Amino acid sequence: MKTNFIISIIIFFILIKSYSQNQEIDFDDLDPAAPSKAAFYSAVLPGLGQIYNKKYWKIPVVYAAIGTSVYSYDFNQKKYWDYRNAYKSRKAGYENDPFQNLIIDDNRLLDGAKFHKKNRDLSMVFIVGFYILNILDANIDSHLKQYNVNESLTINPYINNDLEFHEYSIGISLNLNF
Repeated sequence: MKTNFIISIIIFFILIKSYSQNQEIDFDDLDPAAPSKAAFYSAVLPGLGQIYNKKYWKIPVVYAAIGTSVYSYDFNQKKYWDYRNAYKSRKAGYENDPFQNLIIDDNRLLDGAKFHKKNRDLSMVFIVGFYILNILDANIDSHLKQYNVNESLTINPYINNDLEFHEYSIGISLNLNF
């Protein structure tokens, strides 16, 4: 197991050569308030911070995540009320609920109501979580747009084949040029 791990690390460093971006950043154009603007825009309307950051491909992901959670909340809310109202009508002596021939035991109706209530509450947690994740994504993406990455930092894997002593040396070289 340990040798497989070492071999995979060696192959990784042999095959990959990593360079930084070739983008020149003009420090006069940097807006220190841009991350807070992006977060504010996403808080007002989900996806608006992604538009501000010009990451248009993230908008469908944001709306799919929040929309699916909202749909799940609505579905479970309706089912919860169906089971709850059927239970109450059976206890009141009525026999006209939609589960009359499907569910005989009244306790099964309570179990169904509890199940959908739990899933409804969980859906609300997902709605809030994806909303907060949308705001964090806009803020962090705006921060990373201003990150200075240029050619002065490179990481290169190397293999030193010293044939005189029959020893192999594998490692990483980190170059930082000012």
